[in-house]
Amino acid sequence: MPVIQLQEIHRDFQVGDQVVHALDDVNLKIEAGDYLSIMGPSGSGKSTLLNLIGLLDRATSGHYILNGQDVTALSDTEQAITRNRTIGFVFQAFHLVPRLTAAENVELPLMLAGMPVDERRSRVAKSLAALHLSDRAEHKPDQLSGGQRQRVAIARATVTEPAVLLADEPTGNLDRKSGLDVVGILEALNDRGITLIVVTHDAGLGQRARRQLHMLDGRIRRERQGG
Repeated sequence: MPVIQLQEIHRDFQVGDQVVHALDDVNLKIEAGDYLSIMGPSGSGKSTLLNLIGLLDRATSGHYILNGQDVTALSDTEQAITRNRTIGFVFQAFHLVPRLTAAENVELPLMLAGMPVDERRSRVAKSLAALHLSDRAEHKPDQLSGGQRQRVAIARATVTEPAVLLADEPTGNLDRKSGLDVVGILEALNDRGITLIVVTHDAGLGQRARRQLHMLDGRIRRERQGG
């Protein structure tokens, strides 16, 4: 069974007196362990699609099946619980909390999940060690390089052991070397079985994925195999 199924998904926005069809009859199946890139020009619908998959947005119509459950009609609270348990996010802008240390940022989703303190601390330490950040655990974001901040963001995204990892322009704010390091980390996580979905303007990054979707005007116009 696919981990993600989108069936006849539409997402409309009202802009003034016009309706914008951000997603227009999108149908998509993603298997567990897939490595998928979503590419297309600005306004093509790729970020809207990622937000919908990540339960940060709702479809206007259609059905979203996640791990065999139709999550379309879940309440906001139910969607938030499902998101916390199942999906990790890595963003271009990192979105770390400035006043918290690296360890405290990574710990946040575990706190939200209600995990006991001892287990939280153990998981955080393992996540930071796996990303070679143990010596940066007590540093705040403004004391870290861009590459280190993105690795903290990846640790935070994966500390809950999600089935799906969504990355929105994960190398967009990084120099080439740091970007390649981050891509290597994401692909290693995919090799361990995490389903990886990357939105990117970077054709080189997009072409690394085994499945490559190209969007235009809210539709998936073509799919290529790569990687």
